[in-house]
Amino acid sequence: QVQLVESGGGLVQAGGSLRLSCAASGRRFDHYIIAWFRQAPGKEREGVSCISSSDDSTFYVDSVKGRFTISRDNAKNTVYLQMNSLKSEDSAVYYCAAEALGPCSFDGYEYDYWGQGTQVTVSS
Repeated sequence: QVQLVESGGGLVQAGGSLRLSCAASGRRFDHYIIAWFRQAPGKEREGVSCISSSDDSTFYVDSVKGRFTISRDNAKNTVYLQMNSLKSEDSAVYYCAAEALGPCSFDGYEYDYWGQGTQVTVSS
């Protein structure tokens, strides 16, 4: 069982930066694949980034490549999403999710555990 708590969201101007954190409780955090998803009002949930458990490989949706960086600190049971050069279209509720099996995926149904979400609002 894993519990996830996101933090770090807020209001930022376009071009600014935020760092989201996903703190996990539970055993064997290093065995879990962790992904960030986001959902804006009226839009479908979208996978943003994922970090593997085996070799810390990272994956990004095209719209955030070069701007967002995912990383993990297994000693702190935390995954981070550094978001730079933010755009208004990045505004959404951001969720982290965890799964114990399989490769990184942007299919939300693959993930067993979810956080409560943190709001990111980018003003233009």
